[in-house]
Amino acid sequence: MKTLSLIAAAVLGLAGLAHAAGKHDHDHDHAPLHGGVVAEVKDVDYELVAAPELIRLHVRDHGKAVDVAGASAKLTLLAGGEKQEVELRPAGDFLEAKGSFPVAGAKVVAAVKLPGKPTATVRFALK
Repeated sequence: MKTLSLIAAAVLGLAGLAHAAGKHDHDHDHAPLHGGVVAEVKDVDYELVAAPELIRLHVRDHGKAVDVAGASAKLTLLAGGEKQEVELRPAGDFLEAKGSFPVAGAKVVAAVKLPGKPTATVRFALK
């Protein structure tokens, strides 16, 4: 009986490994939909669209737009030795800020707070 139990445990263990190693078909891709830069954190896609006078952050969960009512984000832009902090607020289907931003070649760290979820830290590298 011990031998049978050992074989059954080995088969189940190997079956789990085979499943884990196999290709998983996620029903979303990470392509930018708004001309920005996409980063993924915990199956949520964040697309940062940055221009010198406008920054927008689009949020998708498994390919579907996330309701950003009640959400906020704080961006830290690092460019050319300068550091600028920017608050994004809901503006329709995305978070947005208007102003003057050093976006060319910037590194961006976003702290995104969605209602009912812990704050997500998202990193972007702009061109």
